[in-house]
Amino acid sequence: MALKHSMKLIGTCTVTTALLLASPASAFVSGDKLSEHVCATDAIQKDNRPKPAERLFRSQAVENEIIRLQKLLKNARLAWMFTNCFPNTLDTTVHFREGEDGKPDTFVYTGDIHAMWLRDSGAQVWPYVQLANSDPELKRMLAGVINRQFKCIMMDPYANAFNDGPVGGHWMSDLTDMKPELHERKWEIDSLCYPLRLAYHYWQVTGDASIFDEEWIQAITNILRTFKEQQRKDGVGPYKFERKTNRALDTMTNNGLGNPVKPVGLIASAFRPSDDATTLQFLVPSNFFAVSSLRKAAEILQTVNKKPELAKECKDLANEVEAALKKYAVYKHPKYGKIYAFEVDGFGNHLLMDDANVPSLIAMPYLGDVNVNDPIYQNTRRFVWSEDNPYFFKGKAGEGIGGPHIGYDMIWPMSIMMKAFTSKKDAEIKNCIKMLMDTDAGTGFMHESFHKDDPKNFTRAWFAWQNTLFGELILKLVNEGKTDLLNSIE
Repeated sequence: MALKHSMKLIGTCTVTTALLLASPASAFVSGDKLSEHVCATDAIQKDNRPKPAERLFRSQAVENEIIRLQKLLKNARLAWMFTNCFPNTLDTTVHFREGEDGKPDTFVYTGDIHAMWLRDSGAQVWPYVQLANSDPELKRMLAGVINRQFKCIMMDPYANAFNDGPVGGHWMSDLTDMKPELHERKWEIDSLCYPLRLAYHYWQVTGDASIFDEEWIQAITNILRTFKEQQRKDGVGPYKFERKTNRALDTMTNNGLGNPVKPVGLIASAFRPSDDATTLQFLVPSNFFAVSSLRKAAEILQTVNKKPELAKECKDLANEVEAALKKYAVYKHPKYGKIYAFEVDGFGNHLLMDDANVPSLIAMPYLGDVNVNDPIYQNTRRFVWSEDNPYFFKGKAGEGIGGPHIGYDMIWPMSIMMKAFTSKKDAEIKNCIKMLMDTDAGTGFMHESFHKDDPKNFTRAWFAWQNTLFGELILKLVNEGKTDLLNSIE
């Protein structure tokens, strides 16, 4: 779901009317005060966060980090954007409560769509984990996200997005095994990887193993079964998906089964992280993500749960997928040398492109799936950030990767952030941050995508993952000693 938003002028500043369309709980700032907030040329006096009383969750540790970075960042506009973006998930999307079982339970909106994606929610709260030990309530909220994700996986490991209760919704007519608790049932490998990544990181940072209870065991058992079903060794498996739509990438070919794959050890993914259907179902970045996630799960099972058999099952599957990636995912490009394909089918076909959504090829070191110095990754990185990638766009406003989810000429800020996250060059990082600052359309927030020639032409004014990811990037750079680099941006 992505809408383009019209613009209007207030004084001499261009601002987006989309900010005025948000629900009351998520309204960033009242319309009559917008002009004092968004003019890059004016002194920045206030942030665009909801009023304190309207914020859904407050963390003192997060507020302290905002204050700390405000003092360190001499670029007033960058400090303002960080202040708006970093707490956006907490301010506008986190619904934290006690579950009926007495455990913390946190439902996280993706932003303007009031449903919880396993991927988005895991990514949205990720940068707050590093602060959990200094804020008990934040720590409990994060445990609630993990608990909720495990419950979702127990309910249906093939679903990508869930409702807050059995309320049904627009996609109940999809031809798949829909339930009223499901918002959408698009099978995506990464939907089962992000919860593992978050739970492992939370455990490593906090030492809290209480989340790895019986529900965790049921969840990882479901994950293993689903991954193995989608290796397609014993037939196509139980999953099918069709939607009545005029958009080709919202449904599956071949009566809901997708294009054929040859069982070679890789895991089929019906849909990409963009929620678009795959062309060749062995989605390479997501298979890499499965390998690293399964190894994290194995460590938890071995160390916390003392279940060596289940841990071995995870490790064996990870090893099998990794071996298949080495054999089938690499393509010898005439210009770039050996690169990773975006999708393969086991029959020898390779789709050469990258999509902005994470996991992506460029983002693999960010997720810990490959070493940033891997020569095949570096070749791949050069390929995807070039016009040889059909979804790389370059224009007057900036350059970056998009994807078929929005279409031609629309760059996703997420891709620019991933280039910065995976860069080893200060000049490249600086250029990425400058581009992100210059393409916010004066709102102080990130958007899903913007037109390569006109950042005022953008999609999704309220997309919490992109906002929080921007905050994560700036915080990482400060913590790595690159404050001077950030302060040198004009």
